[in-house]
Amino acid sequence: MRVLLEILNVFRKKKVMDFNSATYVHPNQRGIPTPTKEMQSGCGTCKLCEIDCPTKAIERKGIDELHIDYGKCLQCGQCVTICPDGKLTNSGFIYVIALHREEFYTQYKKGVKETPPILPFSLTENQKRFRKLTQKRGFLYREVAAGGNNTVESELNASFNSVFDSEREGIRCVASPKHADAIVFSGPVSQNMEAPLQTAWDVMSEPKALIACGTEAVSGGLFPKGKLPQEPDLFISGDPPRPDVILQGFRLLLGRFSFQFQEALHKFLESEK
Repeated sequence: MRVLLEILNVFRKKKVMDFNSATYVHPNQRGIPTPTKEMQSGCGTCKLCEIDCPTKAIERKGIDELHIDYGKCLQCGQCVTICPDGKLTNSGFIYVIALHREEFYTQYKKGVKETPPILPFSLTENQKRFRKLTQKRGFLYREVAAGGNNTVESELNASFNSVFDSEREGIRCVASPKHADAIVFSGPVSQNMEAPLQTAWDVMSEPKALIACGTEAVSGGLFPKGKLPQEPDLFISGDPPRPDVILQGFRLLLGRFSFQFQEALHKFLESEK
Protein backbone atom coordinates (compact mmCIF):
# COMPACT_ATOMS: atom_id res chain seq x y z
CA MET A 1 0.00 0.00 0.00
CA ARG A 2 2.82 2.39 0.85
CA VAL A 3 4.48 1.80 -2.53
CA LEU A 4 1.16 2.45 -4.30
CA LEU A 5 0.70 5.74 -2.45
CA GLU A 6 4.22 6.82 -3.36
CA ILE A 7 3.52 6.08 -7.04
CA LEU A 8 0.28 8.07 -6.88
CA ASN A 9 2.13 11.03 -5.31
CA VAL A 10 4.67 10.97 -8.14
CA PHE A 11 1.90 11.16 -10.72
CA ARG A 12 0.20 13.99 -8.84
CA LYS A 13 3.40 16.03 -8.92
CA LYS A 14 4.29 15.30 -12.54
CA LYS A 15 4.80 18.26 -14.82
CA VAL A 16 1.90 18.59 -17.25
CA MET A 17 1.59 21.02 -20.15
CA ASP A 18 -0.89 23.83 -19.50
CA PHE A 19 -2.06 24.73 -23.01
CA ASN A 20 -4.22 27.64 -21.83
CA SER A 21 -1.29 29.56 -20.35
CA ALA A 22 1.43 28.49 -22.81
CA THR A 23 3.31 31.21 -24.68
CA TYR A 24 4.13 31.14 -28.38
CA VAL A 25 7.70 32.26 -27.68
CA HIS A 26 10.31 29.82 -26.39
CA PRO A 27 13.63 31.22 -25.08
CA ASN A 28 15.59 28.06 -25.93
CA GLN A 29 14.37 27.73 -29.53
CA ARG A 30 15.50 29.66 -32.60
CA GLY A 31 11.99 30.12 -33.90
CA ILE A 32 11.35 32.19 -37.02
CA PRO A 33 13.70 35.00 -38.14
CA THR A 34 12.46 38.57 -37.68
CA PRO A 35 14.04 41.98 -38.42
CA THR A 36 15.91 43.90 -35.73
CA LYS A 37 15.98 47.67 -35.20
CA GLU A 38 19.00 47.86 -37.51
CA MET A 39 16.66 46.97 -40.39
CA GLN A 40 15.05 50.43 -40.17
CA SER A 41 17.82 51.78 -42.37
CA GLY A 42 17.14 49.11 -44.98
CA CYS A 43 19.36 46.31 -46.23
CA GLY A 44 21.22 48.16 -48.92
CA THR A 45 22.38 45.88 -51.71
CA CYS A 46 23.05 42.85 -49.51
CA LYS A 47 21.10 39.74 -50.54
CA LEU A 48 22.95 37.08 -48.57
CA CYS A 49 19.87 35.98 -46.62
CA GLU A 50 17.91 35.47 -49.83
CA ILE A 51 20.76 33.64 -51.55
CA ASP A 52 21.63 31.39 -48.61
CA CYS A 53 18.09 30.43 -47.53
CA PRO A 54 17.86 26.69 -48.35
CA THR A 55 14.11 26.80 -49.07
CA LYS A 56 14.03 30.30 -50.66
CA ALA A 57 11.65 31.50 -47.95
CA ILE A 58 13.15 35.01 -48.06
CA GLU A 59 12.81 37.46 -50.93
CA ARG A 60 14.32 40.95 -51.13
CA LYS A 61 12.29 43.74 -52.77
CA GLY A 62 14.39 46.84 -53.32
CA ILE A 63 16.61 48.13 -50.52
CA ASP A 64 14.09 48.24 -47.70
CA GLU A 65 11.47 45.50 -48.27
CA LEU A 66 11.77 41.94 -47.07
CA HIS A 67 9.21 39.24 -47.88
CA ILE A 68 9.28 36.04 -45.80
CA ASP A 69 7.13 32.97 -46.34
CA TYR A 70 7.14 31.39 -42.89
CA GLY A 71 5.46 28.33 -44.36
CA LYS A 72 8.77 27.61 -46.12
CA CYS A 73 10.97 28.54 -43.17
CA LEU A 74 12.89 25.66 -41.57
CA GLN A 75 13.78 27.83 -38.55
CA CYS A 76 17.38 26.80 -39.21
CA GLY A 77 18.87 30.22 -38.37
CA GLN A 78 21.04 30.30 -41.51
CA CYS A 79 19.77 33.74 -42.56
CA VAL A 80 20.58 35.17 -39.12
CA THR A 81 24.06 33.67 -39.17
CA ILE A 82 24.86 34.95 -42.67
CA CYS A 83 23.49 38.50 -42.14
CA PRO A 84 26.61 40.69 -41.75
CA ASP A 85 24.94 43.63 -40.00
CA GLY A 86 22.72 41.88 -37.44
CA LYS A 87 19.52 42.95 -39.18
CA LEU A 88 17.83 39.59 -38.60
CA THR A 89 17.45 37.72 -35.34
CA ASN A 90 16.16 34.37 -34.13
CA SER A 91 12.93 35.46 -32.47
CA GLY A 92 12.05 32.32 -30.51
CA PHE A 93 8.54 32.58 -31.98
CA ILE A 94 7.57 28.94 -32.55
CA TYR A 95 3.77 28.94 -33.02
CA VAL A 96 3.87 28.92 -36.82
CA ILE A 97 0.37 27.49 -37.17
CA ALA A 98 -2.53 28.66 -39.32
CA LEU A 99 -5.84 27.62 -40.78
CA HIS A 100 -4.95 29.23 -44.12
CA ARG A 101 -1.71 29.01 -46.06
CA GLU A 102 -1.83 32.74 -46.88
CA GLU A 103 -1.36 33.62 -43.21
CA PHE A 104 2.34 32.76 -43.43
CA TYR A 105 3.14 35.33 -46.15
CA THR A 106 4.70 38.26 -44.29
CA GLN A 107 6.08 41.56 -45.56
CA TYR A 108 8.45 43.92 -43.76
CA LYS A 109 9.28 47.45 -44.83
CA LYS A 110 12.26 49.02 -43.09
CA GLY A 111 11.92 46.38 -40.39
CA VAL A 112 8.21 47.05 -39.73
CA LYS A 113 5.65 44.35 -40.44
CA GLU A 114 2.98 45.42 -42.89
CA THR A 115 -0.65 44.44 -42.33
CA PRO A 116 -1.81 41.75 -44.79
CA PRO A 117 -4.72 42.78 -47.05
CA ILE A 118 -7.07 40.06 -45.75
CA LEU A 119 -7.67 40.16 -41.98
CA PRO A 120 -9.17 38.37 -40.22
CA PHE A 121 -9.07 35.09 -42.11
CA SER A 122 -12.46 33.38 -41.95
CA LEU A 123 -13.15 29.66 -41.60
CA THR A 124 -13.92 27.61 -44.67
CA GLU A 125 -17.15 25.62 -44.78
CA ASN A 126 -15.26 22.37 -44.26
CA GLN A 127 -13.44 23.79 -41.22
CA LYS A 128 -16.78 24.88 -39.74
CA ARG A 129 -18.30 21.43 -40.24
CA PHE A 130 -15.27 19.66 -38.82
CA ARG A 131 -15.15 21.97 -35.79
CA LYS A 132 -18.86 21.42 -35.09
CA LEU A 133 -18.29 17.66 -35.06
CA THR A 134 -15.10 17.57 -33.00
CA GLN A 135 -14.91 20.66 -30.75
CA LYS A 136 -16.24 18.88 -27.68
CA ARG A 137 -15.09 15.30 -28.18
CA GLY A 138 -11.77 15.76 -29.98
CA PHE A 139 -10.78 13.77 -33.06
CA LEU A 140 -9.01 10.64 -34.25
CA TYR A 141 -6.33 10.92 -36.91
CA ARG A 142 -4.39 8.64 -39.22
CA GLU A 143 -0.81 9.74 -39.79
CA VAL A 144 0.66 9.36 -43.27
CA ALA A 145 4.43 9.66 -43.71
CA ALA A 146 4.48 11.04 -47.25
CA GLY A 147 8.18 11.06 -48.08
CA GLY A 148 9.54 12.89 -45.03
CA ASN A 149 12.50 12.13 -42.74
CA ASN A 150 10.52 10.83 -39.71
CA THR A 151 11.29 13.82 -37.50
CA VAL A 152 7.61 14.84 -37.48
CA GLU A 153 6.66 11.29 -36.52
CA SER A 154 9.07 11.50 -33.56
CA GLU A 155 7.40 14.69 -32.34
CA LEU A 156 3.93 13.20 -32.81
CA ASN A 157 5.01 10.23 -30.71
CA ALA A 158 6.25 12.61 -28.03
CA SER A 159 2.87 14.38 -28.00
CA PHE A 160 1.41 11.31 -26.29
CA ASN A 161 3.82 11.33 -23.35
CA SER A 162 2.82 12.32 -19.82
CA VAL A 163 3.82 15.98 -20.28
CA PHE A 164 1.91 16.86 -23.44
CA ASP A 165 -0.73 14.12 -23.13
CA SER A 166 -2.67 14.65 -26.34
CA GLU A 167 -5.35 12.16 -25.28
CA ARG A 168 -6.31 14.63 -22.57
CA GLU A 169 -7.64 16.75 -25.45
CA GLY A 170 -9.43 13.77 -27.01
CA ILE A 171 -6.84 13.56 -29.80
CA ARG A 172 -5.67 10.06 -30.68
CA CYS A 173 -3.85 8.33 -33.51
CA VAL A 174 -5.58 5.32 -35.07
CA ALA A 175 -4.30 2.53 -37.30
CA SER A 176 -6.86 2.85 -40.08
CA PRO A 177 -8.18 5.91 -41.93
CA LYS A 178 -11.60 4.22 -41.84
CA HIS A 179 -11.69 5.01 -38.12
CA ALA A 180 -10.23 8.53 -38.45
CA ASP A 181 -11.71 12.02 -38.57
CA ALA A 182 -8.55 13.55 -40.02
CA ILE A 183 -5.39 12.77 -41.95
CA VAL A 184 -2.14 14.19 -40.58
CA PHE A 185 0.60 13.97 -43.20
CA SER A 186 4.28 14.78 -43.08
CA GLY A 187 6.82 15.19 -45.84
CA PRO A 188 6.58 16.91 -49.24
CA VAL A 189 4.35 14.11 -50.62
CA SER A 190 6.72 12.21 -52.88
CA GLN A 191 5.51 10.78 -56.17
CA ASN A 192 5.18 7.28 -54.73
CA MET A 193 3.12 8.55 -51.78
CA GLU A 194 0.57 10.59 -53.72
CA ALA A 195 -1.68 7.56 -54.36
CA PRO A 196 -1.52 6.15 -50.79
CA LEU A 197 -2.36 9.58 -49.36
CA GLN A 198 -5.28 9.93 -51.77
CA THR A 199 -6.52 6.42 -50.91
CA ALA A 200 -6.39 7.11 -47.17
CA TRP A 201 -8.33 10.31 -47.77
CA ASP A 202 -10.97 8.69 -49.96
CA VAL A 203 -11.97 5.97 -47.47
CA MET A 204 -12.74 8.50 -44.72
CA SER A 205 -16.28 9.70 -44.16
CA GLU A 206 -17.34 13.36 -44.14
CA PRO A 207 -16.73 15.74 -42.49
CA LYS A 208 -12.99 15.18 -42.48
CA ALA A 209 -9.87 17.32 -42.26
CA LEU A 210 -6.45 17.28 -43.88
CA ILE A 211 -3.59 18.51 -41.70
CA ALA A 212 -0.14 19.45 -43.04
CA CYS A 213 2.41 18.86 -40.27
CA GLY A 214 5.94 20.17 -40.75
CA THR A 215 7.50 22.61 -43.20
CA GLU A 216 7.84 19.95 -45.89
CA ALA A 217 4.12 19.18 -45.68
CA VAL A 218 3.20 22.87 -45.77
CA SER A 219 5.38 23.97 -48.67
CA GLY A 220 7.61 21.11 -49.79
CA GLY A 221 10.59 22.54 -47.92
CA LEU A 222 13.74 21.56 -49.80
CA PHE A 223 11.77 19.45 -52.27
CA PRO A 224 9.03 19.89 -54.88
CA LYS A 225 5.59 19.69 -53.33
CA GLY A 226 3.47 16.74 -54.44
CA LYS A 227 -0.23 16.46 -55.21
CA LEU A 228 -2.68 16.69 -52.28
CA PRO A 229 -6.24 15.35 -52.03
CA GLN A 230 -7.40 18.88 -51.22
CA GLU A 231 -6.17 22.12 -49.64
CA PRO A 232 -5.24 21.34 -46.02
CA ASP A 233 -7.50 22.60 -43.23
CA LEU A 234 -4.57 23.19 -40.87
CA PHE A 235 -0.92 24.12 -41.48
CA ILE A 236 1.75 23.47 -38.83
CA SER A 237 5.17 24.70 -39.96
CA GLY A 238 8.56 23.89 -38.46
CA ASP A 239 11.22 21.29 -39.20
CA PRO A 240 9.94 19.58 -37.16
CA PRO A 241 7.40 21.44 -35.00
CA ARG A 242 7.53 20.76 -31.26
CA PRO A 243 4.84 18.50 -29.71
CA ASP A 244 3.22 21.46 -27.93
CA VAL A 245 3.08 23.41 -31.21
CA ILE A 246 1.45 20.45 -32.95
CA LEU A 247 -1.15 20.10 -30.20
CA GLN A 248 -1.89 23.81 -30.14
CA GLY A 249 -2.46 23.54 -33.89
CA PHE A 250 -4.90 20.71 -33.30
CA ARG A 251 -6.64 22.79 -30.61
CA LEU A 252 -6.84 25.69 -33.06
CA LEU A 253 -8.63 23.48 -35.58
CA LEU A 254 -10.97 22.25 -32.83
CA GLY A 255 -11.84 25.81 -31.84
CA ARG A 256 -10.40 25.43 -28.32
CA PHE A 257 -7.54 27.86 -28.99
CA SER A 258 -7.96 31.41 -30.29
CA PHE A 259 -4.96 32.28 -32.45
CA GLN A 260 -4.12 34.01 -35.71
CA PHE A 261 -0.52 33.88 -36.81
CA GLN A 262 -0.32 37.41 -38.26
CA GLU A 263 -1.99 38.98 -35.24
CA ALA A 264 0.20 37.10 -32.75
CA LEU A 265 3.37 37.95 -34.69
CA HIS A 266 2.40 41.63 -34.78
CA LYS A 267 1.84 41.70 -31.00
CA PHE A 268 5.16 39.97 -30.43
CA LEU A 269 7.09 42.41 -32.62
CA GLU A 270 5.44 45.38 -30.90
CA SER A 271 6.42 43.99 -27.49
CA GLU A 272 10.04 43.70 -28.63
CA LYS A 273 10.36 47.42 -29.46
